[in-house]
Amino acid sequence: MGVVNVTPDSFSDGGQWLEPEVAIAHARHMLDQGADILDIGGESTRPGAARVPEAVELERVMPVVTALVGDGARVSVDTMRATVAEQALDAGAWCINDVSGGLADPAMVDLVAERGCEYVVNHWRGPSDVMNEMATYDDVVADVHRELMERVEALTAAGVDESRIILDPGLGFAKDAHANWQLLAGLDTLLGTGFRVLVGASRKRFLGDLLARDGVPLLPMYRDRATAAVSALAAARGVWAVRVHDVPGSVDAVRVATAWRAAEAELRQGSTTIGTGEIA
Repeated sequence: MGVVNVTPDSFSDGGQWLEPEVAIAHARHMLDQGADILDIGGESTRPGAARVPEAVELERVMPVVTALVGDGARVSVDTMRATVAEQALDAGAWCINDVSGGLADPAMVDLVAERGCEYVVNHWRGPSDVMNEMATYDDVVADVHRELMERVEALTAAGVDESRIILDPGLGFAKDAHANWQLLAGLDTLLGTGFRVLVGASRKRFLGDLLARDGVPLLPMYRDRATAAVSALAAARGVWAVRVHDVPGSVDAVRVATAWRAAEAELRQGSTTIGTGEIA
């Protein structure tokens, strides 16, 4: 999943793709590089970010969505607003990636149920400007699992098809670096639910902290190799998709992980065959 931030203030590439024609060209380049899905967002959700008016979000997002859908691309829209989601779906968007999991706008749940679109449920405890105050957990893996399952229950009770739900542990959303690493190490807990899992670690602060030099976090633009490493490990665990800013590195990482998993499956089958007395 290639990230296209049509914003002036995203932490990783703020302003770089703000103009619609530039964002469209960038997204098309991502497709050429191997992206399967394009995730278009018109509102930054970095820690401390303030909401933008609905009209501004629509003005940023809709020209890009319309053009890419017209190209035949599989488009996801990163929004917490049901009104923006509705217009994007009307334009042919395939998925709504809601970082609030339906908590920011109660109308989102009914819209997703009615439209039957793919829906990413991100773990979220509150708006970007206050979420860092909510980063307290007893057991972050168990707590995130429980809170996501509560959202799933609310969604299915409202009529959302379980097969359309995708879970995202919400790395960086009300979570410090230690919590992010714990969630990655505990991915099997979410994978065990049977739902598809999306991992969005790309260029995030916890990677910059890991790679800090002389106490200074590595800048977002230099975190792509670390992102690709996370992509490989997440894909090897069996996640459905990784959401990234730099496509080629993670495309290669996913291919490596896929080959690795295939080889492991072959070895397991070979062990079974040996146990039956046949030649492996």
